[in-house]
Amino acid sequence: MIIAIRTCWKVLTVVESNSGSNWVPTLVKVETLCIILSPNTWPPFPNCHTTTLSLHFLLNPPSPPLQPASMASGDHEKQLITVTRRVAAVSNHLLPPPHTLPPIISSSNCSTSINDSYHRIHGEVSNNIPVWKTACDESGKEFTDIIYEKAEGEAIAKITINRPERRNAFRPHTIKELIRAFDDARDDSTIGVIILTGKGTKAFCSGGDQALRSGDGYADFENFGRLNVLDLQVQIRRLPKPVIAMVAGYAVGGGHVLHMVCDLTIASDHAIFGQTGPKVGSFDAGYGSSIMSRLVGPKKAREMWFLARFYTAQEAEKMGLINTVVPLEKLEQETVKWCREIIRNSPTAIRVLKAAINAVDDGHAGHQEVGGNATLIFYGTEEGNEGKTAYMERRPPNFSRFPRRP
Repeated sequence: MIIAIRTCWKVLTVVESNSGSNWVPTLVKVETLCIILSPNTWPPFPNCHTTTLSLHFLLNPPSPPLQPASMASGDHEKQLITVTRRVAAVSNHLLPPPHTLPPIISSSNCSTSINDSYHRIHGEVSNNIPVWKTACDESGKEFTDIIYEKAEGEAIAKITINRPERRNAFRPHTIKELIRAFDDARDDSTIGVIILTGKGTKAFCSGGDQALRSGDGYADFENFGRLNVLDLQVQIRRLPKPVIAMVAGYAVGGGHVLHMVCDLTIASDHAIFGQTGPKVGSFDAGYGSSIMSRLVGPKKAREMWFLARFYTAQEAEKMGLINTVVPLEKLEQETVKWCREIIRNSPTAIRVLKAAINAVDDGHAGHQEVGGNATLIFYGTEEGNEGKTAYMERRPPNFSRFPRRP
């Protein structure tokens, strides 16, 4: 183990042996290095009974040792010089030249410090606060349980669950409005990214409203229960545009599953994550189990479900459950920044990548989504258009002019 230290001028090193009263207090000058060697690897003093030998030295000849008057100094001085020489030889093999030491790069926001041609060309995205305008879908019906907004002049939509008095717990009517808003954002060609969040700072979403739970699901204005949140989960997974969960406060129960089915999750530093199902006689054996197992691993997923514990944002980030943690006051600013970085990339590439990443977990439905995107891309090619044009012109298609690439 090698430890770099700042220059200090006087260090007292005591080497004690089993040979009796032979001990040597040595005063030496230390400039830059402190090497801690384990006796198991190379003990300069074979008789040392300490588990670790700490030796401070100079690459220059050491200062004369300070010894008790009753102790002969010749052998001890010779021993110290020998040890210093041996340690210096070892250090030459262990320590790289000063110019080869790797630079220390901060892991946070490291891209802003890179000054290469790529970053000079593309630059950084704007930090301006977006101007949100209330939006509606084609039905024209006013939303009551959610707030649907679009950023003015930008390709960002924001959908907010608006039931803060119930910690943004959803009821069937809430889910219906969320589905309407996501449908509109999907069909709007000016929208590239969608933010899903909760009203206020106490909760992102606390799952299904237990006060409305019945024997066959959740019932509000109708006399039968529903579990239509499952339809919303599938919709978010199949939506060809990225959905970012912006989490402040509690994301628990069905709300925790909602953030997991989103493509990315950005959380405030006071966010709380966890599953509550087993405590209230419920569970999610669909995406709530399978996606969680993919994100954090089967063992951790079992822990989260079986024990129904809550986890801080920092713990969630460490286990790979979320993407990043930011201070509450910077939550929307950071989320919008991520949106802007996504928007300036190829929408077709993003669309296909989302489907491809989900395909491995979504079975035939996932492969269908990837295949549908491939068909969509092919329709836009000259080769694909030749078949359609020939049919409309009642002639055989001429595909011979298109290359058969290896």
